[in-house]
Amino acid sequence: MLCVTFSNAFCWAKLLNFDIMQVQVDIGFDQLVQLAKRLPATQWTKLKQAVDSEKVADKESSDLEAFLLSAPTFTKKQFDEIAKTRKAINQWRTK
Repeated sequence: MLCVTFSNAFCWAKLLNFDIMQVQVDIGFDQLVQLAKRLPATQWTKLKQAVDSEKVADKESSDLEAFLLSAPTFTKKQFDEIAKTRKAINQWRTK
């Protein structure tokens, strides 16, 4: 039977370069801001870059959405003509 204490596990993790830790915590926005303010300068810079890169991705998707929503649409007459053409092509292919 293997018995490992937290300190032993922590030492092995550091020795083997395992720096992964996952925790889920429900905190308020103000608490999150306070935690972010306590970060060292290098980690603050990394956090800021990560947050800013997410904003760029959101902006790009909203630009695409705006472009698609402003694109021209078919009229009822055009849509009927397309449906008629598709039907004719399908009949031609099955002959």
